[in-house]
Amino acid sequence: MNGLIRLELTRALRNRKFLFFSVIYPSVLFLLIAGSADSTTKVDGTDLTLPTYMMVSMASFGALTAVLMGNSERIAKERASGWVRQLRLTPLPGRGYVLAKTASAAVVSLPSIVVVLVVAAAVKDVRLEAWQWLALTAAIWAGSLVFAALGVAIGYLATGDAVRPITMITYFGLSILGGLWMPTTTFPTWLQDIAKWVPTHAYAALGQAIEQSHAPRAQDIALLAVFFALFTGAAAWLYRKDTLKA
Repeated sequence: MNGLIRLELTRALRNRKFLFFSVIYPSVLFLLIAGSADSTTKVDGTDLTLPTYMMVSMASFGALTAVLMGNSERIAKERASGWVRQLRLTPLPGRGYVLAKTASAAVVSLPSIVVVLVVAAAVKDVRLEAWQWLALTAAIWAGSLVFAALGVAIGYLATGDAVRPITMITYFGLSILGGLWMPTTTFPTWLQDIAKWVPTHAYAALGQAIEQSHAPRAQDIALLAVFFALFTGAAAWLYRKDTLKA
């Protein structure tokens, strides 16, 4: 399994387009959204300025890009090419394949998180305590596993031709409804009520709580745990179903 993880990391690091959209693009988007914002005006409903608020949103968005886009399309293409079928002939168990995909995606997501935090601190002068920087990185990185599991599920659900539109709809829907591109306080009331139940909203809320020196809300942690269980269960079921077809 370690060999497969190294292979997955090598392939991901060689994909320049993937690296741009997962590592560079979120920090560029952060500068576009928060570049002209001042460091005193607070986002409605929080004690955070727009640069501080969007720093967590874009770091979460970068991690989401790395684990969701990378896993879903790669798995669907490997199924179509017969690579997954070949792996089943080796001693590697099915759970090892899924774990290798999740682990490699999580490793690649770390640079996207760190780059956004560094850009926010260097360009927009975002200042936090040392423990907050460490806790932010850890929380966003750990939370990305929820969406890594979703990426695996989509990869086994969709065919090679259909995986991209399905992934893009899911990707943009989660990003927008979860408030990663704009604060949900700008949404109509009815849409804010929906956003509270979107996993990306709870995901970003973890980092925002840390920025405000608060403990994350139990509701957000519970929501992410439920979605992780659902996505992991779906990925496992779809993997078994795909194995029976092979």
